[in-house]
Amino acid sequence: MPVKHPKVAVLLAAYNGMQWIEEQLASILDQSAVDVTVYISIDPSTDGTETWCAAYAAEHSEVLVLPAAGSFGGASRNFFRLIRDVDLEGYDFVAFADQDDVWHSNKLQRATQAIQARRVEAYSSNVTAFWPDGSTHVLDKAQPQVAWDFLFEAAGPGCTYVMSKKLADALKASMLANWQQLQDVSLHDWYCYAFARSHGYRWYIDPEPSMDYRQHERNQVGANKGLSPLIARYKTIHDGWWFNQVRLIALLVGQGVDPFVQTWLKLRRRQLMKLSFSAWRCRRRVRDKVFFFCICWATALIGKKAK
Repeated sequence: MPVKHPKVAVLLAAYNGMQWIEEQLASILDQSAVDVTVYISIDPSTDGTETWCAAYAAEHSEVLVLPAAGSFGGASRNFFRLIRDVDLEGYDFVAFADQDDVWHSNKLQRATQAIQARRVEAYSSNVTAFWPDGSTHVLDKAQPQVAWDFLFEAAGPGCTYVMSKKLADALKASMLANWQQLQDVSLHDWYCYAFARSHGYRWYIDPEPSMDYRQHERNQVGANKGLSPLIARYKTIHDGWWFNQVRLIALLVGQGVDPFVQTWLKLRRRQLMKLSFSAWRCRRRVRDKVFFFCICWATALIGKKAK
Protein backbone atom coordinates (compact mmCIF):
# COMPACT_ATOMS: atom_id res chain seq x y z
CA MET A 1 0.00 0.00 0.00
CA PRO A 2 1.24 3.52 -0.75
CA VAL A 3 2.24 5.62 2.26
CA LYS A 4 -0.43 8.18 3.17
CA HIS A 5 1.13 11.62 3.46
CA PRO A 6 -0.41 14.54 5.38
CA LYS A 7 -2.49 16.84 3.18
CA VAL A 8 -1.41 20.47 3.45
CA ALA A 9 -3.22 23.54 2.09
CA VAL A 10 -0.61 26.20 1.36
CA LEU A 11 -2.05 29.74 1.27
CA LEU A 12 0.09 32.06 -0.86
CA ALA A 13 -0.51 35.82 -1.05
CA ALA A 14 0.93 37.43 -4.21
CA TYR A 15 1.44 40.97 -5.46
CA ASN A 16 3.79 42.00 -8.30
CA GLY A 17 5.70 38.78 -7.73
CA MET A 18 6.91 37.91 -11.22
CA GLN A 19 10.59 38.15 -10.30
CA TRP A 20 10.41 35.40 -7.69
CA ILE A 21 7.16 33.44 -7.64
CA GLU A 22 8.22 30.67 -10.04
CA GLU A 23 11.21 29.72 -7.86
CA GLN A 24 9.02 29.82 -4.75
CA LEU A 25 6.28 27.64 -6.25
CA ALA A 26 8.86 25.12 -7.43
CA SER A 27 10.21 24.84 -3.87
CA ILE A 28 6.68 24.36 -2.48
CA LEU A 29 5.74 21.68 -5.03
CA ASP A 30 9.06 19.93 -4.30
CA GLN A 31 8.15 19.30 -0.63
CA SER A 32 8.94 15.81 0.65
CA ALA A 33 6.51 13.43 2.37
CA VAL A 34 3.41 15.68 2.15
CA ASP A 35 0.58 16.17 -0.35
CA VAL A 36 0.43 19.88 -1.15
CA THR A 37 -2.24 22.05 -2.72
CA VAL A 38 -1.31 25.71 -3.23
CA TYR A 39 -4.00 28.40 -3.19
CA ILE A 40 -2.91 31.77 -4.59
CA SER A 41 -4.69 35.07 -3.93
CA ILE A 42 -3.35 37.97 -6.02
CA ASP A 43 -3.55 41.64 -5.10
CA PRO A 44 -4.10 43.43 -8.45
CA SER A 45 -0.63 43.63 -10.00
CA THR A 46 1.06 45.56 -12.80
CA ASP A 47 3.76 43.05 -13.77
CA GLY A 48 1.64 40.23 -15.21
CA THR A 49 1.46 38.12 -12.03
CA GLU A 50 -2.22 37.21 -12.62
CA THR A 51 -1.68 36.00 -16.20
CA TRP A 52 1.45 34.03 -15.30
CA CYS A 53 -0.18 32.36 -12.27
CA ALA A 54 -3.25 31.40 -14.32
CA ALA A 55 -1.03 29.74 -16.95
CA TYR A 56 1.05 28.01 -14.25
CA ALA A 57 -2.08 26.69 -12.50
CA ALA A 58 -3.41 25.35 -15.83
CA GLU A 59 -0.29 23.16 -16.05
CA HIS A 60 -0.12 22.18 -12.35
CA SER A 61 -3.28 20.61 -10.92
CA GLU A 62 -2.04 21.15 -7.37
CA VAL A 63 -2.02 24.97 -7.84
CA LEU A 64 -5.29 26.93 -7.72
CA VAL A 65 -5.74 30.68 -8.24
CA LEU A 66 -8.62 32.31 -6.34
CA PRO A 67 -10.95 34.65 -8.28
CA ALA A 68 -10.02 38.33 -8.28
CA ALA A 69 -11.39 40.09 -5.18
CA GLY A 70 -10.32 43.70 -5.62
CA SER A 71 -7.41 45.47 -3.99
CA PHE A 72 -6.25 44.37 -0.52
CA GLY A 73 -3.65 47.07 0.05
CA GLY A 74 -1.31 44.78 1.96
CA ALA A 75 -0.37 41.16 2.64
CA SER A 76 -2.37 40.94 5.87
CA ARG A 77 -5.79 41.44 4.25
CA ASN A 78 -4.78 39.12 1.43
CA PHE A 79 -3.99 36.31 3.90
CA PHE A 80 -7.21 36.94 5.80
CA ARG A 81 -9.06 36.59 2.49
CA LEU A 82 -7.28 33.26 1.83
CA ILE A 83 -8.28 31.89 5.24
CA ARG A 84 -11.86 33.06 4.70
CA ASP A 85 -12.34 31.79 1.13
CA VAL A 86 -10.35 28.55 0.91
CA ASP A 87 -12.34 25.43 1.82
CA LEU A 88 -10.09 23.67 4.33
CA GLU A 89 -12.18 20.49 4.48
CA GLY A 90 -10.08 17.39 3.81
CA TYR A 91 -6.74 18.94 4.78
CA ASP A 92 -4.66 17.97 7.81
CA PHE A 93 -2.62 21.17 8.01
CA VAL A 94 -2.65 24.75 6.72
CA ALA A 95 0.54 26.67 5.88
CA PHE A 96 1.27 30.27 4.87
CA ALA A 97 3.64 31.19 2.02
CA ASP A 98 5.07 34.43 0.72
CA GLN A 99 5.77 34.79 -3.00
CA ASP A 100 9.48 35.50 -2.82
CA ASP A 101 11.13 32.92 -0.54
CA VAL A 102 12.70 29.52 -1.21
CA TRP A 103 11.54 26.65 0.99
CA HIS A 104 13.82 23.83 2.08
CA SER A 105 12.49 20.59 0.65
CA ASN A 106 11.71 19.16 4.11
CA LYS A 107 10.02 22.32 5.45
CA LEU A 108 6.49 20.94 5.65
CA GLN A 109 7.59 17.43 6.57
CA ARG A 110 9.56 18.79 9.52
CA ALA A 111 6.68 21.05 10.56
CA THR A 112 3.93 18.43 10.39
CA GLN A 113 6.07 15.86 12.20
CA ALA A 114 6.90 18.39 14.94
CA ILE A 115 3.21 19.25 15.43
CA GLN A 116 2.33 15.59 15.79
CA ALA A 117 5.33 14.50 17.87
CA ARG A 118 5.22 17.47 20.26
CA ARG A 119 1.41 17.47 20.51
CA VAL A 120 1.13 21.13 19.58
CA GLU A 121 -1.27 22.84 17.19
CA ALA A 122 1.11 25.19 15.36
CA TYR A 123 4.68 25.50 14.16
CA SER A 124 6.98 28.29 13.06
CA SER A 125 10.73 28.42 12.64
CA ASN A 126 13.85 30.44 12.26
CA VAL A 127 14.79 31.47 8.73
CA THR A 128 17.96 32.25 6.82
CA ALA A 129 17.69 35.77 5.42
CA PHE A 130 19.60 36.28 2.17
CA TRP A 131 20.43 39.38 0.17
CA PRO A 132 21.14 39.96 -3.56
CA ASP A 133 24.87 40.30 -2.81
CA GLY A 134 24.95 36.72 -1.51
CA SER A 135 25.22 37.52 2.19
CA THR A 136 23.10 35.54 4.64
CA HIS A 137 22.03 35.81 8.27
CA VAL A 138 20.00 33.42 10.44
CA LEU A 139 17.08 35.25 12.06
CA ASP A 140 16.67 33.72 15.50
CA LYS A 141 13.06 33.83 16.74
CA ALA A 142 13.19 30.59 18.73
CA GLN A 143 13.69 31.94 22.25
CA PRO A 144 11.44 30.38 24.93
CA GLN A 145 7.89 31.69 24.81
CA VAL A 146 6.80 33.82 27.75
CA ALA A 147 3.45 34.59 29.34
CA TRP A 148 2.40 37.54 27.16
CA ASP A 149 4.74 37.61 24.15
CA PHE A 150 1.83 36.87 21.80
CA LEU A 151 0.25 40.27 22.42
CA PHE A 152 3.46 42.09 21.50
CA GLU A 153 5.15 40.06 18.73
CA ALA A 154 4.68 37.26 16.23
CA ALA A 155 6.13 33.75 16.43
CA GLY A 156 8.66 34.56 13.71
CA PRO A 157 7.96 35.22 10.02
CA GLY A 158 4.42 34.23 9.01
CA CYS A 159 5.78 32.44 5.95
CA THR A 160 7.04 29.69 8.30
CA TYR A 161 3.64 29.11 9.95
CA VAL A 162 2.02 25.69 9.75
CA MET A 163 -1.20 25.06 11.71
CA SER A 164 -3.30 22.02 12.47
CA LYS A 165 -6.73 21.82 10.88
CA LYS A 166 -8.25 22.14 14.36
CA LEU A 167 -6.54 25.50 14.97
CA ALA A 168 -7.15 26.73 11.42
CA ASP A 169 -10.89 26.05 11.76
CA ALA A 170 -11.10 27.92 15.08
CA LEU A 171 -9.09 30.81 13.67
CA LYS A 172 -11.35 31.02 10.62
CA ALA A 173 -14.54 31.02 12.72
CA SER A 174 -13.21 33.82 14.92
CA MET A 175 -12.10 35.86 11.91
CA LEU A 176 -15.52 35.60 10.28
CA ALA A 177 -17.14 36.79 13.50
CA ASN A 178 -14.84 39.83 13.68
CA TRP A 179 -14.32 40.47 9.96
CA GLN A 180 -14.68 44.26 9.91
CA GLN A 181 -12.39 44.97 12.88
CA LEU A 182 -9.89 42.48 11.47
CA GLN A 183 -9.32 44.73 8.44
CA ASP A 184 -7.41 47.14 10.68
CA VAL A 185 -4.87 44.47 11.71
CA SER A 186 -1.63 45.18 9.84
CA LEU A 187 0.27 41.94 10.49
CA HIS A 188 -1.59 38.66 9.98
CA ASP A 189 1.18 36.55 11.51
CA TRP A 190 1.08 38.48 14.79
CA TYR A 191 -2.71 38.14 14.93
CA CYS A 192 -2.69 34.40 14.19
CA TYR A 193 -0.08 33.74 16.90
CA ALA A 194 -2.04 35.88 19.37
CA PHE A 195 -5.27 34.03 18.59
CA ALA A 196 -3.64 30.63 19.03
CA ARG A 197 -1.88 31.36 22.29
CA SER A 198 -4.79 33.29 23.83
CA HIS A 199 -7.12 30.36 23.13
CA GLY A 200 -4.87 27.75 24.71
CA TYR A 201 -3.34 26.26 21.56
CA ARG A 202 0.29 25.18 21.99
CA TRP A 203 2.88 26.54 19.54
CA TYR A 204 6.39 25.29 18.76
CA ILE A 205 9.10 27.63 17.41
CA ASP A 206 11.80 25.57 15.70
CA PRO A 207 15.39 26.83 16.00
CA GLU A 208 16.26 25.05 12.73
CA PRO A 209 15.76 27.39 9.70
CA SER A 210 13.13 25.97 7.35
CA MET A 211 13.54 28.34 4.41
CA ASP A 212 15.60 31.05 2.73
CA TYR A 213 13.98 34.43 3.40
CA ARG A 214 14.62 36.74 0.47
CA GLN A 215 15.46 40.36 1.29
CA HIS A 216 14.76 43.11 -1.24
CA GLU A 217 13.56 46.70 -1.34
CA ARG A 218 9.89 45.69 -1.59
CA ASN A 219 9.69 43.54 1.56
CA GLN A 220 6.66 44.64 3.55
CA VAL A 221 8.41 43.46 6.73
CA GLY A 222 12.02 42.43 6.31
CA ALA A 223 14.82 41.10 8.45
CA ASN A 224 15.23 42.94 11.74
CA LYS A 225 19.01 43.22 11.47
CA GLY A 226 21.23 46.23 12.06
CA LEU A 227 20.43 49.78 13.17
CA SER A 228 18.18 51.07 10.38
CA PRO A 229 15.36 48.50 10.94
CA LEU A 230 15.52 49.34 14.65
CA ILE A 231 15.07 53.04 13.87
CA ALA A 232 12.19 52.26 11.49
CA ARG A 233 10.53 50.15 14.16
CA TYR A 234 10.95 52.90 16.73
CA LYS A 235 9.16 55.33 14.40
CA THR A 236 6.15 53.01 14.12
CA ILE A 237 6.03 52.89 17.91
CA HIS A 238 6.54 56.63 18.40
CA ASP A 239 3.70 57.52 16.00
CA GLY A 240 1.27 55.29 17.94
CA TRP A 241 0.85 52.56 15.31
CA TRP A 242 2.42 49.72 17.29
CA PHE A 243 0.55 50.27 20.54
CA ASN A 244 -2.69 50.73 18.57
CA GLN A 245 -2.08 47.30 17.04
CA VAL A 246 -1.29 45.79 20.44
CA ARG A 247 -4.60 47.05 21.82
CA LEU A 248 -6.62 46.05 18.74
CA ILE A 249 -5.21 42.51 18.73
CA ALA A 250 -5.69 42.13 22.49
CA LEU A 251 -9.36 43.04 22.11
CA LEU A 252 -9.91 40.90 19.00
CA VAL A 253 -8.52 37.75 20.64
CA GLY A 254 -10.65 38.29 23.76
CA GLN A 255 -7.93 39.37 26.17
CA GLY A 256 -9.45 42.76 27.02
CA VAL A 257 -10.98 41.44 30.24
CA ASP A 258 -7.79 39.86 31.56
CA PRO A 259 -6.64 41.62 34.78
CA PHE A 260 -3.07 42.07 33.49
CA VAL A 261 -4.22 43.47 30.15
CA GLN A 262 -6.66 45.84 31.88
CA THR A 263 -3.78 47.42 33.80
CA TRP A 264 -2.36 48.88 30.57
CA LEU A 265 -5.07 48.60 27.88
CA LYS A 266 -5.87 52.34 27.82
CA LEU A 267 -2.14 53.03 27.30
CA ARG A 268 -2.03 56.07 29.52
CA ARG A 269 1.27 57.47 30.76
CA ARG A 270 1.25 55.77 34.17
CA GLN A 271 -0.01 52.51 32.65
CA LEU A 272 2.87 52.42 30.15
CA MET A 273 5.38 53.05 32.93
CA LYS A 274 3.89 50.19 34.90
CA LEU A 275 3.83 47.94 31.82
CA SER A 276 7.56 48.54 31.31
CA PHE A 277 8.29 46.52 34.45
CA SER A 278 6.59 43.49 32.88
CA ALA A 279 8.96 43.54 29.89
CA TRP A 280 10.33 40.11 30.80
CA ARG A 281 6.83 38.65 30.31
CA CYS A 282 6.10 40.52 27.07
CA ARG A 283 8.98 39.74 24.72
CA ARG A 284 11.07 36.60 24.17
CA ARG A 285 14.53 37.90 23.31
CA VAL A 286 16.62 39.65 25.99
CA ARG A 287 17.45 42.52 23.61
CA ASP A 288 13.75 42.99 22.90
CA LYS A 289 12.87 42.98 26.59
CA VAL A 290 15.27 45.88 27.12
CA PHE A 291 13.94 47.68 24.02
CA PHE A 292 10.38 47.12 25.23
CA PHE A 293 11.18 48.66 28.63
CA CYS A 294 12.73 51.71 26.96
CA ILE A 295 9.87 52.09 24.46
CA CYS A 296 7.24 52.05 27.20
CA TRP A 297 9.04 54.89 28.97
CA ALA A 298 9.77 56.85 25.78
CA THR A 299 6.13 56.56 24.69
CA ALA A 300 4.89 57.55 28.15
CA LEU A 301 7.11 60.63 28.19
CA ILE A 302 7.27 61.83 24.58
CA GLY A 303 5.28 59.51 22.31
CA LYS A 304 1.92 60.13 20.73
CA LYS A 305 -1.01 58.64 22.60
CA ALA A 306 -2.70 55.69 20.94
CA LYS A 307 -6.15 56.58 19.59
